[in-house]
Amino acid sequence: MRLLLSFAALFLSVVFLQLSSGAVAPLDALSGLDLGFTTQQIGLLGSAHFVGFFIGCWWAPRLMGSVGHSRAFAAFTAMGAVGILMHMLILDPYAWAAMRVAQGLCIAGSFTVIEAWLQAKVTNATRGRTMGTYRVADMGASLAAQLMIGVLEPASYVSYNILALFCCAALLPLTLTTVRPPETPEAPRLRPGLALAISPLAVAGVLVAAVSSAAFRMVGPVYGSQVGLAADQIAFFLAAFVGGGALAQYPAGWLADKLDRRWVLIGFSTAAIVSCAVTVAGSGLGTGAVLAIAGLFGLTSFPVYSISAAHAHDFARSDQRVELSAAHMFWFATGAIFAPWLSSALIDGFGPAALFAMIAVAHGGLVAFGLIRMRARPAADRRTPYVWAPRTSFVVGRLMAAIREGANGLRRDDEDGPPGR
Repeated sequence: MRLLLSFAALFLSVVFLQLSSGAVAPLDALSGLDLGFTTQQIGLLGSAHFVGFFIGCWWAPRLMGSVGHSRAFAAFTAMGAVGILMHMLILDPYAWAAMRVAQGLCIAGSFTVIEAWLQAKVTNATRGRTMGTYRVADMGASLAAQLMIGVLEPASYVSYNILALFCCAALLPLTLTTVRPPETPEAPRLRPGLALAISPLAVAGVLVAAVSSAAFRMVGPVYGSQVGLAADQIAFFLAAFVGGGALAQYPAGWLADKLDRRWVLIGFSTAAIVSCAVTVAGSGLGTGAVLAIAGLFGLTSFPVYSISAAHAHDFARSDQRVELSAAHMFWFATGAIFAPWLSSALIDGFGPAALFAMIAVAHGGLVAFGLIRMRARPAADRRTPYVWAPRTSFVVGRLMAAIREGANGLRRDDEDGPPGR
């Protein structure tokens, strides 16, 4: 029972964090438009978030080792709350960018603590149910955060204060739990070259997933505003993307476990290109059509990261899995840093349709590269199971590794799998 209560505290903290952080990005975009920020300045805010996210992923395990789980979590959530509260004190896009760095630090650091805690407490008997609940808490709160944009007034102290309160509330469940914090795990080595050596196609897929997700979530509100959506409609527009991505996980996993994963990846990227074209063509068809198309875009683009990761793990040894997951997160964060700024610059130069043109070009490149890689080597002889892979921290791979090893007869001491190529 104490273990279940400990997990409940962690999941409640996840919900509060997502309600806070998930709403900051679209609220910043809409507030920036109200305050006269340029589109490129709004894109800079999204890029700044991922700069902070990258720093937080690298720093959090080291801070945990110095001060412990609870104190590190308190420090990161305090950074996030301060960053949110300062928005209405300094109305400057470059100051806001610094605040978004603090918010990115908060998210990466807090999720690192939560996932390290989960990894230390979960057992093989509870791992599946724990990860399932984690997915529901994470995706459900993210969906709710997008819907909050419909009721939060842009450029309002009250709106930012509400989000700061959610961030502060995330402190209560985890810091007040009576369960003793676990030992601090060793931070995984960050070896970006490992991911390239094992599967260049997977790295390309991770980068394209970053372009799709970061550009849409950070600059999507600008697109929605420019095609005539009201604030409450933009909320549903963003929520439809998240909802479509959640619905895609089961069919994507079923296909990825049944077919050659490279064909599945190519298929989803091709479908994403089609959905980008439909999104642009359907921008004048009414709110209902725009929301349905946003859901289709989420359905086709969201699984690309997890399919790419699953393909790479098919060629990895057991002792490489944690570092491989961390390397994928490095490449995702790298792509996500540049995508919002680049997409906003393209919107400034060519109009709102340029957002989806950029994403379509990225997926087109992935399709072409996938076809090239299929000629370079055959599919893996054995497979790890498809796993929904959260893009939350460098340590999340520890939670995923045991799930990947637990299927199809793979074991930790199995070192004779397909070589990394």
